Amino acid sequence: QVQLVESGGGLVQAGGSLRLSCAASGRTITAYSMGWFRHAPGKEREFVGAISWRDSRRTYYADSVKGRFTISRDNAKNTVYLQMNSLKLEDTAVYCCAVHRFPYSDPVASMFDSWGQGTQVTVSS
Repeated sequence: QVQLVESGGGLVQAGGSLRLSCAASGRTITAYSMGWFRHAPGKEREFVGAISWRDSRRTYYADSVKGRFTISRDNAKNTVYLQMNSLKLEDTAVYCCAVHRFPYSDPVASMFDSWGQGTQVTVSS
C-alpha cells in the first residue's frame, strides 16, 4: 500500500506563492495519475487538479485555480508537486494528494484514494 506525505504548507500573504510536495513510498507512482485536493473548514473536499500517468504535460485543474496553480511530477523521486502562485484568501485549506485508484488510467476526480494527511496552507491579507 502506498503512503503519501505532503509538505511545504505554511502561512503566506495574499499574492504570494508556495510549493507543496507529495512524497510517495511503498509503491512506485509512475503508472498512476496523481491528484491534489483541498479541504477548507465548513466546506466539502474540493478537487484542485491532477496529472496524468502517461504524460506529465497532461494536467487538469479546477476553474478556481486554473492559471495560478501548476502540478508536476518527478517519477525518479516518486514525488508530485503543486506550485501555487497568486494565492488568494479563499485558497486557505488543508491540501492533500492522492493516488488514482487504477494504474494506467487518465485521472477522474472521483477515482482517487490513498490520501495523505495533508499540509495546511493559510493565506493572510
